[in-house]
Amino acid sequence: MDTNKDRRIKVTPKSIEVEGSTVEEAIKKAAEALNVSRDDIVVKVVCEEKRGLFGMEGEKPAKIRVTLKGKKTK
Repeated sequence: MDTNKDRRIKVTPKSIEVEGSTVEEAIKKAAEALNVSRDDIVVKVVCEEKRGLFGMEGEKPAKIRVTLKGKKTK
């Protein structure tokens, strides 16, 4: 996945940060970006999604930080 085109994925040496319309969508994007299954990652929710007016999506996306299992986490 080309992270230059998708600015919703931030890669650092130890982890990646991913945004999605929901936490579950962000987790799916992260697993796909790392080419691993959900069981191979540790997920920390940075912020939950915030719904817009009348419960519509899009006011603020969910953001997660993902680290591969087996690596030391803080």
